[in-house]
Amino acid sequence: MTEVDEQRLADDVKRVMYQRDQATKALGITIKAMGPGYAILRMVIRDDMLNGHATCHGGLIFTLADSAFAFACNACNRVTVALGAQITFVNPATLGDVLVAEAREKSRSRRTGVYDVEVGTEDGRTIAFFRGNAYETKGTVIKED
Repeated sequence: MTEVDEQRLADDVKRVMYQRDQATKALGITIKAMGPGYAILRMVIRDDMLNGHATCHGGLIFTLADSAFAFACNACNRVTVALGAQITFVNPATLGDVLVAEAREKSRSRRTGVYDVEVGTEDGRTIAFFRGNAYETKGTVIKED
């Protein structure tokens, strides 16, 4: 498969997965870019995302990173799910911050993969580091011709 074909497939997977992903859409998360082994997602921090310290709830930052991880590891149209993930928060996110999560494949073997996601603000402040471990199940995200 050529690079152009791989990108076209990733674009098709992005469209179908995003259409089905009600949780991601409910948080206002959008996809800035996606290709084989990577994805960049964006989320604006709203007032209903703030915790008792007036900072973004960590679970929502995790969700943004997890969504980027999901799109990155499914971009090649192989149904892939999380085996586990961890996150380290390094700075708070506050109301109005625009967060960007960039997921990159670090390793992929026969059925498992490791993906790193860096979450930061659009102006360059790092918010969190996420590492996800993926497992490829049977099937494809979209039907193959």
